Amino acid sequence: MKNLIILLAGLMAPVCSAFAEMRDIHDSHIADVVITASGIAIEAGRLAQSKSSNEEIKAYAERMVGEHTEVSQSAIELVTKLKVELQDNPISQGLRADGAIDLARLQALRGQEFDKAYIDQKVVLYQHVLDTIDNRLMPNASHQELKVLLYKLFAPFSLHLDDAQQIQESLGKPDRQPDRKSQIPARPLARNGVLAELML
Repeated sequence: MKNLIILLAGLMAPVCSAFAEMRDIHDSHIADVVITASGIAIEAGRLAQSKSSNEEIKAYAERMVGEHTEVSQSAIELVTKLKVELQDNPISQGLRADGAIDLARLQALRGQEFDKAYIDQKVVLYQHVLDTIDNRLMPNASHQELKVLLYKLFAPFSLHLDDAQQIQESLGKPDRQPDRKSQIPARPLARNGVLAELML
């Protein structure tokens, strides 16, 4: 148990470091951060879909893959419209490096240990992503449409965090049996949903 706690602490620490540096942030950086973060969530989601046998985890991972794919597409369409060229930056670089480390660590886990590590990572990730959008990205965005995109990310990202915390709590219950009512369904990706608003 002690070794698992140490491992989980190691899994969560890199997530924080990705957001720790960089003061001068421009629109080209902001869009790149959004696309990079979504790409990492997609990779982790695909891994969870293939490795987890927990129906809640698999459904959650499926949603992350689908919804973050839409987020990336929306960001790409917006920067194309605004003629903003994506620019690599310390935040994106940290995300990519930490994402690779996290994936490697998750690949070494199995069963319930994998499920718990995956969902713990998502809780920490979305806490920091929401904080970063609010306190670092939005204040530095110059294009109004980019600010709107960031603002609209709050609802789905907050929902991702809430759902991850619910799963995190349910995984901590002893001798838990799957319950269809408690499973988080794969939400439809129809254009009339919350994510449809991202298509500017």
